[in-house]
Amino acid sequence: MLPPFHATLKDELTFPLAWGNAPVRDFDAWRAAARAELERALVVDRQDCTPYDPEFGERAQGDGFTKESVTLSLTRHERVRALLLTPEGSGPFPAVLLLHDHGSRFDIGKEKVVRPWYDDNRLESAHGWAERCYGGRFLGDELARRGHVVLAADALGWGDRGPLAHAQQQALASSLYQLGSSLAGLMAREDARAAGFLAGLDRVDGRRVAALGFSMGAFRAWQTAALSDDIAAAASVCWMTGLKQLMTPGNNALRGQSAFHMLHPGLARHLDLPDVASIAAPRPMLFFDGGLDPLFPAAGVRAAHARLRAVWRSRHAEQRLHLRTWPDRGHVFDARMQDEVFTWLDTVL
Repeated sequence: MLPPFHATLKDELTFPLAWGNAPVRDFDAWRAAARAELERALVVDRQDCTPYDPEFGERAQGDGFTKESVTLSLTRHERVRALLLTPEGSGPFPAVLLLHDHGSRFDIGKEKVVRPWYDDNRLESAHGWAERCYGGRFLGDELARRGHVVLAADALGWGDRGPLAHAQQQALASSLYQLGSSLAGLMAREDARAAGFLAGLDRVDGRRVAALGFSMGAFRAWQTAALSDDIAAAASVCWMTGLKQLMTPGNNALRGQSAFHMLHPGLARHLDLPDVASIAAPRPMLFFDGGLDPLFPAAGVRAAHARLRAVWRSRHAEQRLHLRTWPDRGHVFDARMQDEVFTWLDTVL
């Protein structure tokens, strides 16, 4: 149930730090100010002084690429096991930080986007998820075949770091807030750190690193591009909207649970969602949405796309912004959509 003052609070959101609203007229100065506000809203401290200390583990051969696990410190709090795919050849290669979705499916995380070779139970679960959301494909394997180094890690609560039960999300978020931390802020910091690790690998051309994700992974992709200059381009499939249009009765953003993975308290007093993504301008960015997607009202998608277009146009870089709504698609990232994203990555990296 929404409080009676919900509409008033929405009306009072004017996003005064948005590009064009802010008194700052120099774009680089605006980017610095907007990123600083985003950093404050994360609550979680930067982790730059924490060594990654990577430990490489089990390996397997894929179709034209090598698979291996790598365990590293994305924060000072926990070691995280990730999957790393490397194409055959001498390199250095372009790379993709591949960010998994939410989907209320917690037994797999990184395995949603990279075919697991080390656990038959997860393999069965992953195949089912790939059929449901990704047209039967594993994005990471496809990208590695096409010549990209790929890194995928579990967010807190998924795969090796879970599994959460659905109702535990809110309890986890509440516990972290009580401790002066943030579930969404932790995920954001870890993703930015993962981008830095990937860009720093000898096998990777650090100037050609992209972030890619679907659904919550799409949110993570544009957020990481906003936070990290290690990301040269980002592709986000099925996650972009204006905040006011998102805040409608029945929307997941108002139900708690999954919303807490993407909730930075107080940020909306300064920036709308597309304004945060615009911190990455004028780097190449792709945003796909499904015209039949029930999670993102069409009015919100249109408002967000218009806002993004205005920012990139102000930088004389509208050709670097690829916006598309697929009218016959819902909340999905199928093979046709993937092929267009892969072609786009080839042109911008």
